This record gives sequence, structure tokens and C-alpha cells, in this order.
Amino acid sequence: MTVLDYSRSLEQISEDLRVDGRGCEDYRCVEVETDVVSNTSGSARVKLGHTDILVGVKAEMGTPKLEKPDEGYLEFFVDCSANATPEFEGRGGDDLGTEIANTLYRIFNNKSSVDLKSLCISPREHCWILYVDVLLLECDGNLFDTICIAVKAALFNTRIPRVRVLEDEEGSKDIELSDDPYDCIRLSVENVPCIVTLCKIGYRHVVDATLQEEACSLASLLVSVTSTGVVTCMRKVGKGSLDPESIFEMMETGKRVGKVLHASLQSVLHKEESLGPKRQKVGFLG
Repeated sequence: MTVLDYSRSLEQISEDLRVDGRGCEDYRCVEVETDVVSNTSGSARVKLGHTDILVGVKAEMGTPKLEKPDEGYLEFFVDCSANATPEFEGRGGDDLGTEIANTLYRIFNNKSSVDLKSLCISPREHCWILYVDVLLLECDGNLFDTICIAVKAALFNTRIPRVRVLEDEEGSKDIELSDDPYDCIRLSVENVPCIVTLCKIGYRHVVDATLQEEACSLASLLVSVTSTGVVTCMRKVGKGSLDPESIFEMMETGKRVGKVLHASLQSVLHKEESLGPKRQKVGFLG
């Protein structure tokens, strides 16, 4: 980016106008498709601009953690494909994948996000472990927001087989899985938060920044927001600094924008599910 491009971006954003015509609080068009990978318990593909994310959820039986014997848990793995951007080649992609996975753990490390007790089959013995695999297919800015949308959509699509615990006269337990594909449990994703990333550019901040806009920003604030506008956690990224007044303004914007984002996503997910087998599938290779 040239100095002239940088100056032009600063001037436009100060007037609530961006290069692509959006306002400072506007997202690009979001495309959401669920149930795109056949050998998973749930999956989703989300495209935000040219940022393209694929998420698959696999439910497997395991042993509860010692500190939480009556709960299941989630495991996250993020694969940054070198095809998405040259920056992901070598250690660059590994480091970013670890950073994103740690952020997801932080978001889901509270009881209000997902009902982990519903994943428990038999306390201290058996539980469901949800392995959430995130694949970055293409990067055009705003990775954290897009990934959170895709994870929430994939969890909404997840179906876990119903399990019955049978106990004989001697007290030994036997696990019986239902072979009926419709006899399953669904996760409530109503309280699953989404990240709203706010990039500080000049004296203003923008949501859903493109790669060009991210290059103009020295500091960003990641705000994890629920559908009711409750902030569950925050994280600053970038080498620049943020003053308290800017942080407060960015939090308020994050809450306002986050509520609209959640409402739109829930509407799309329920509408897509209501179509059932009639809906047209594009598939992740479509």
C-alpha cells in the first residue's frame, strides 16, 4: 500500500465512507451454508467477502476431565492453508492457527456458551467430545469474525446420536447408541458468542476490515458478544495502543453490531433448516 492509498483511506473513513462504499459499521455480504461435509456430525462454510472458512464438527465418545466430571468438552484445531495467503507458509500459518484456537478456547471457556453438561453420558466415565476443525481456504481480512460465525453455524448443524446407558444386575454399564439418524440431540447455540473485530484507523474504528484496511490499522479490539449484547471477553491485537475512551466506544459499537449480526445469522440458519432436503446445496467444492 502506498502513502497516497493510506492517506486516502484515512480521509474516507473519517467521513464514514470506505473504499467499497460501506459505512464504518457495515459488514460485507455473508454467505452461510451448513451440512456441507458428509462425514461429520455438523459442518458449515462461511464466505465473508473473499474470506472463505470451512468448519467441521466431529462428536466422539471419551472420558470427562477430572476437574469437570459431569461435562463434555470441545477441542479446537485450526489449519491455515498456505493457498489462502502466502503469509501462511511455514511457521506463519502454524502460529496464526494456534492464536485463533486459543481465542476460541477462551470464548467457549464458560458455562453459558454451550451446555456442556448435556454432553455428559455417565459422570466420570463417558462424555461426548466435540472436535471442531477449522480450515482457512481463503483470506481477505476479518478472520476472527468469519471463523466465529462458521463455528456457530457448524454447532447449530451438529447432531449427536442419542445414547442409552444400560446397567446389568452386577452393576456393569453398557453403552447403546441409537441407529436412528433422527434420534439425536441438538446443541443450543443461542448463547454462543460471536467476535466483532474493530480496527482503529485514524480517529475512527471500522468493523469487518478488508486486508487493505487492516494494513492501515495499528491496533484492533476483538469483542466477544452474545445475542443479547453481553460482552464475554475482549482482546487487543496489534502493536499500536488504544486509549480508554476509544476502548469504550469500540465496546459499545461491538455490542450494537454484534446483536444485529446474531439476529441475522439465526434468521439465516433457521430459514435454511426449514427448507429441509429441498434446499439447494452448493457444497464446499461448489
